[in-house]
Amino acid sequence: MRADLSTLFDRLFPICRSITGPGLRESLAIFAEHMPLQMHGVPTGEKVLDWTVPREWSVTAARLIGPDGAVVCDVADHNLHLVNYSIPFAGKMPLAELQPHLHSLPHLPDAIPYVTSYYSDRWGFCLPHRQREALPDGMYTVDIQTDLTEGEVTFATADLPGDSDEIVLISSYLCHPSMANNELSGPLALVRIYERLRDLPRRHVTYRFLLCPETIGSIAYLARFGDEIAPKLKGGMVLTCLGGHRNTLSFKLSRRDWVGRPCAMDDLARHFAGAYPDQVELRPFTPISGSDERQFCSPGYDFPVIQAARTVYGQYAEYHSSADDKRLMRIEQVEHAADRLAEVLEAFDYTDLMLCNRHPFGEPQLGRRGLYPTINSPMNRGSSADGKSDSRQTLNRLLMILSLADGTRDLCDMAEKIGCGVDALLPIVKALIAQDMLALDPKGGAAHG
Repeated sequence: MRADLSTLFDRLFPICRSITGPGLRESLAIFAEHMPLQMHGVPTGEKVLDWTVPREWSVTAARLIGPDGAVVCDVADHNLHLVNYSIPFAGKMPLAELQPHLHSLPHLPDAIPYVTSYYSDRWGFCLPHRQREALPDGMYTVDIQTDLTEGEVTFATADLPGDSDEIVLISSYLCHPSMANNELSGPLALVRIYERLRDLPRRHVTYRFLLCPETIGSIAYLARFGDEIAPKLKGGMVLTCLGGHRNTLSFKLSRRDWVGRPCAMDDLARHFAGAYPDQVELRPFTPISGSDERQFCSPGYDFPVIQAARTVYGQYAEYHSSADDKRLMRIEQVEHAADRLAEVLEAFDYTDLMLCNRHPFGEPQLGRRGLYPTINSPMNRGSSADGKSDSRQTLNRLLMILSLADGTRDLCDMAEKIGCGVDALLPIVKALIAQDMLALDPKGGAAHG
């Protein structure tokens, strides 16, 4: 059964999340209804790499009252009204004294900004700039009821076992309240990708899914499991900002590519960008901005992990504000991104697996195996209205695969030679394997059998 991503979004969006606390655990519990998540907690004060797990934060209430007694900001109306991780505070002060505790966006005068202070004790409110500019002089009442207590940072994992213990890591973050593209598009896509890969009849690698608060969550994960997964990690992908108005997918390449040693995941991203230049674009690695790929690709780990996005953080005006909502994100955009990324990951499952023709002496009889002339590929682009040209193109590709499958080429090599995307060849390869016409050899030997 597949999750209804729109309904899932509506349950998650109102939750007051942060990098720790009850909102994070509530959100992870909702995702656990759709995938078998294992929860992990790292206690406050524990050293994780160069960081220390902070106190756990929770909110009871937070309101700013104007001189006339009217409510200016109330976290009950919108989670972004309160600076995330605000310390408790109660008191009265004039507007001039209050102003340093107020935050707004002049370029988005009707939106509420998202502001955090995880590791420095401060409090504050966020409000639309137009409203802030109209605030009258006078005494304002501040009532922030929050708790910072001993607790934990929580993250969750789920594995889809494969034929080998090689791991492909698929990660997204879950810590921002009431934002759509920047917060929920990645986890929603992760659920859909999990479902797609779960339903495969066979997986050659083990897929590990990670949901965590950004930065401190991935650091806590690495502190606990980094040394364990390092020798097994074949590749990885961080999911972020997968909704929005843009129609192209965007891959940020790994640190290995940046320092001149591209990994197989980089090569596959480049392949898709070359095969579908109007649908896929590439970004170079940078440690300056991004998401948790910065932790996985830090020089001590240097994991082969890329990042996938669509409408990229910092490149749309609504970023980190209340204007980043469901209308901006668009569920159908997330669905499309998840489906395409599942194809990429499934293709990656076949990298380093050499294809071997099991009947290499003479042309095999395709008709008695149901492979001639009606085999079709749902992945193919540009088929004709009646499907005939698509069927002929698929048959041509099948014959070329059989000819190239001499145990010295993997799926990417074949796609480059044939001149198409690996996703266009994958259904054909599966059909040939099902008919015992192709074998996969991880060592590259010509195992014709």
